[in-house]
Amino acid sequence: MEMNANMDLAIKIEHVSKEYRLGAIGGGTLRGDLQSWWARKRGKEDPNSKIGAQTNVKVGQKFLALNDICLEVKKGEALGIIGHNGAGKSTLLKLLSQVTAPTTGSISYNGRIASMLEVGTGFHPELTGRENVYMNGAILGMTKAEIDRKFDQIVEFAEMEQFINTPVKRYSSGMYVKLAFSVAAHLDSEILVMDEVLAVGDMKFQQKCLGKMGDAANREGRTVLYVSHNMNTIRQLCSRCIVLDHGRIVFDGNTEQAIEKYMECNMTTETAKSYADYQRLAFLQRDDVRILSANYIGKDSCVFQEHEKLPLRLQWKYQKDVPDMSLRFVVEGVDQTKVCASFCYHAFSGRQGEISSVDLSFDITQLAPGNYQSFYVFFASNEYGTDKELDWVPGLSFTIEKQTPGRLPWRTPAWGRLELLPPEITNYQRNNG
Repeated sequence: MEMNANMDLAIKIEHVSKEYRLGAIGGGTLRGDLQSWWARKRGKEDPNSKIGAQTNVKVGQKFLALNDICLEVKKGEALGIIGHNGAGKSTLLKLLSQVTAPTTGSISYNGRIASMLEVGTGFHPELTGRENVYMNGAILGMTKAEIDRKFDQIVEFAEMEQFINTPVKRYSSGMYVKLAFSVAAHLDSEILVMDEVLAVGDMKFQQKCLGKMGDAANREGRTVLYVSHNMNTIRQLCSRCIVLDHGRIVFDGNTEQAIEKYMECNMTTETAKSYADYQRLAFLQRDDVRILSANYIGKDSCVFQEHEKLPLRLQWKYQKDVPDMSLRFVVEGVDQTKVCASFCYHAFSGRQGEISSVDLSFDITQLAPGNYQSFYVFFASNEYGTDKELDWVPGLSFTIEKQTPGRLPWRTPAWGRLELLPPEITNYQRNNG
């Protein structure tokens, strides 16, 4: 629906909700839906269900993907949309792109929308890149004359000159996203909607895409809505950000504050963790050692003050004889950026079946205030210095609070996660003459 009341707004969302009925349809084809229905009638497993999907979902059960969303986006604004998987991000973009309609509420907008919701949306594998540019452009609302005028720019930006006449079924996923993004970015639209479009593609092209979207918002006055799990790209592109959680907007404002809010939603406050049922990563097939549990010693919360060290107790079991083992304690920011690590080299050994534990104290006083995630890794080194990881588990989260009187609050985005000690002044002279 077009919006005329406020010409400064690009998008206005008023009390929008989107409801789905689980298990009713979804095979993708009539044949698939009939197969699923017939399997349920006979009490059999759905042949079209994904591996690991829940099988106890009641058919017809209602699920609220978005719940009473209200949002206004100004023209020329770059808005980030973040949240955990299933929070409603993609559903919101599908509503904005008119792929589906809201159950309740209304969406108004000023201008034409160009959207890229999935890699290669609208591409036909048997057609060449050239043919798909014209077809995809037509799907996005471009006229043939408009595509003719911008065709060379699209191909040059996508770096696809050599392969433009090749059927896209031979393209890699990176080539797909390059061409698809280039088509969407060159549409003369007032609103650009992007969903995880930079998850595929090399770093150079990702930066090129971010620059293009930044130019679209800052120089061309276009509105950009961008969904990503990469917080660094959100920081780079967006000046405003919303956080979705279970279909609701739980924060709307400054990008850094939004990222902190998002991370807080994913933070745990537990001070002890058992790994009895934890499924190891696929590359850990050796089964040499199994970490059993971790806990903070003498702590009833995961909050640490300015001069407090982190007291950790680890317990593990040797599945094989291990004569020489080391420990790596890794700290990441909640945006998954590596911060620092601490090592205990050649400190442990044990025989098959033996259960061991150790109490450790880590100096975390140089970390800036904020939320952190830790990882525990046991590894062994051979005579050539190559490390072999024996077990790897996500550790306990922790928060650092610092309240030094008379000091400016630490600006993590500008100064980093490590807070070095003040330097020692060895020679300070003043000349009053």
